Amino acid sequence: MTDPATRFAEAFAACPLVAVLRGLTPAEAEAIGDALVDAGFTLLEVPLNSPDPLTSIAAMAKRYAGRAIVGAGTVLTTDDVAAVADAGGELIVSPNTDPAVIRASVARGMISLPGYYTPSEGFAALAAGAHGLKLFPAEGAAPTYLKAQRAVLPKDTKVLAVGGITPDTMAAWHAAGADGFGLGSNLYRAGKSAADVARDAATFVSAVKALA
Repeated sequence: MTDPATRFAEAFAACPLVAVLRGLTPAEAEAIGDALVDAGFTLLEVPLNSPDPLTSIAAMAKRYAGRAIVGAGTVLTTDDVAAVADAGGELIVSPNTDPAVIRASVARGMISLPGYYTPSEGFAALAAGAHGLKLFPAEGAAPTYLKAQRAVLPKDTKVLAVGGITPDTMAAWHAAGADGFGLGSNLYRAGKSAADVARDAATFVSAVKALA
């Protein structure tokens, strides 16, 4: 297996979007996952405050092996990291910057995308081994806030804007330095049909391709 940095770089280059599937149930995991992967998504995140998230992660990791990287969001402890790894997940996303969680993810050969908001948090995350940074919550900031941070963050750091992103707002964030995006309720929310997810996924993929 290739190293996590390479796996992330390849998946991100194919589609720089992370699907945040908060509220996903195991019963719908494959239908929703199929809609996203068929649309071109390569990074799928099931937050741990979803119903039975490890079951969904295990099923999706197996189903999309070689096609998409599957993992967990809202990962707050090193025990969570171990549980996700044991379920077959490869991606660890947090809402916060916790160096212990980042280091534990890296030690297990997983991809670490921690949340950050300030330059201090961003640099601390990178020092702990993060593979990219998630500016969260993006709706609490403006693209100009990210632009100022990009003047000091390492040039090769992949930064995703997460929170409130729509196809119409992606261009402004991209111009300010966002390399990609995490997509939550505007892409998927609990109970949304696979057909509706497929429709909205295609719209997001088309929008991000237009930025290239």
